[in-house]
Amino acid sequence: MKEKLIKISISLFGQNGFTETSIQDIVEALGVTKGTFYYYFKSKEELLMEIHLRYIEDLLKGQNEIVSKESTQEQKLFEMVYMLMQHIEGHGQSARVFFREMQHLNEAHLEDIFKKSDAFKDNMKKVIEDGIKKKEFRQDLHANIVTLAILGAVNWSYHWFNPLGELSDHAVSKIYIDLMLNGLKASK
Repeated sequence: MKEKLIKISISLFGQNGFTETSIQDIVEALGVTKGTFYYYFKSKEELLMEIHLRYIEDLLKGQNEIVSKESTQEQKLFEMVYMLMQHIEGHGQSARVFFREMQHLNEAHLEDIFKKSDAFKDNMKKVIEDGIKKKEFRQDLHANIVTLAILGAVNWSYHWFNPLGELSDHAVSKIYIDLMLNGLKASK
């Protein structure tokens, strides 16, 4: 039942927003009582925190698997971007809830989420720094700014990416990496 509560809440929060969705809306959608909700969660914010933790922890787990592989830094960076795009495709409402509804978490919960988000960012930055050291990437790059640019572009994709649209998540990931690694300037 806990999984059902989480799943329907992601859907409702994604469609209507956290503040516009009541506990009553959640339990009515499942045909259960508020007692069922409170058996698993003390509050709607605790439920939101669970959604956020699951989302970021799943991303960190996937990223750690990518980082531990024996491959080029370019391949690792591509796989991270592709993983993020796959999450947006496969977990679109979760991504929307993660980025859009974070503001409704209290300071203690935000601190925990930010720690995990920072770990994700730092892992990506390390891949870029290693790519610079190994001369896979340009030597004049600022690894932190490149990391933030990549994450900014990819994370915003939840807002516009359509898995049924013209381009697949893989194709969009390739465009992102090409743009980030090669820029817009035509080669001479």
